Amino acid sequence: MDLTLLGTGAPQGLPRPDCPCAACATAVGDAARAATALLLDGALLIDLTPGPAFAAARAGRSLAGIRQVLLSHPHDGPALEVPAGLPQPGRVADGRELALLDGHRVRAVAVDVPGTGYEVTGADGERLLYLPPGAAPAGLGEPGGPNDGGAAPGAPAPYDLVLLDVLARPDALARLRAGGAVDAATDVVAVHLDHCVPSGPELHRRLASLGARAVPDGTSLVVGEYHAVPDLPRRTLVLGGARSGKSVEAERRLLAFPEVLYVATGGTREGDEDWAQRVALHRERRPAGWRTAETCDLVPLLAEPATAPPLLVDCLALWLTHAMDEVGAWDDAVWEAGGRRALRERCDALVAAVRETRRRLVAVSNEVGSGVVPATVAGRRFRDELGRLNAAFGAECEQLLLVVAGQALALRG
Repeated sequence: MDLTLLGTGAPQGLPRPDCPCAACATAVGDAARAATALLLDGALLIDLTPGPAFAAARAGRSLAGIRQVLLSHPHDGPALEVPAGLPQPGRVADGRELALLDGHRVRAVAVDVPGTGYEVTGADGERLLYLPPGAAPAGLGEPGGPNDGGAAPGAPAPYDLVLLDVLARPDALARLRAGGAVDAATDVVAVHLDHCVPSGPELHRRLASLGARAVPDGTSLVVGEYHAVPDLPRRTLVLGGARSGKSVEAERRLLAFPEVLYVATGGTREGDEDWAQRVALHRERRPAGWRTAETCDLVPLLAEPATAPPLLVDCLALWLTHAMDEVGAWDDAVWEAGGRRALRERCDALVAAVRETRRRLVAVSNEVGSGVVPATVAGRRFRDELGRLNAAFGAECEQLLLVVAGQALALRG
């Protein structure tokens, strides 16, 4: 099944008309995107992009063989342009199936926003799923939902290709993964791209962290053909200063996973209202399906099998504070009498567990070595030990990021 993306942008396109934002200002050349529209085997057109005939011609395609035009979402603004000779656009009711004369089967998939998703099966059995802007599937394995039929009970068949609004709805990708509709071999292509992320390297880095990719308008794909799926690192360390956005970046990297264990190493602090507010804000922005564990006992969690949910550890600085408390590292006499050795053993055990872990891991830590030299011996001791821990921990990670002013800079991976 041949697929040509006549457009890959949001319904208003990218750049948006009259929008002065930085993302729109840099969306030029291949980064400019018309509204998303799909042309399948020259016979089926899903959604309409401005100037569809010209868009098809630029991609080396023709609309002359179109037998069906389907719409996936309400189109606000100017009336849709339907080139002369094309069938009038329509929709398939949720759960219903449409069989085309050329061998395509189209099943309407219920979504959680106004609109309809489409599952398309080619003549040779290859399958794709297309979701409208801002949509997630309303049901997996339910009548009319993705993967309803065509697979044994409890073993849904993954799609060959999935096209969805990955950046606006990473939770949609998480649902598809949880239901077996997306696996490691599924090609996930982001469409409906808007100005929420700057074009260029940042866009592709953000998508790669979710296991997806973007292609320019006019790109043709063969559904079922192997594509190198972005390699998701098993271990990632995210460094950054205070309020740099490091925790948000770490959370963002796991939003497309159905289950995540959020390990909060800071615990609770009686009578500290500011700390309570910080903890509450962190909890509010986490997906509802994530679980939270307040613990500094990380080694047993890292020893769990690869099938266990990913770990997000926030943060190593608080873990180190707890470890230094327990070994008496703040007292000079205790430090020299055995505290230094005890702390080193704990840090070595943690780093060894990271080296051996099979779980997906994203950890957060403070970068404290670039600021003012602490005025106290204890402060300098903490700074030095955290620097050593960050270096050793980071050496065991496939990806190492430094977040500055909300921007993630890749130091490795």
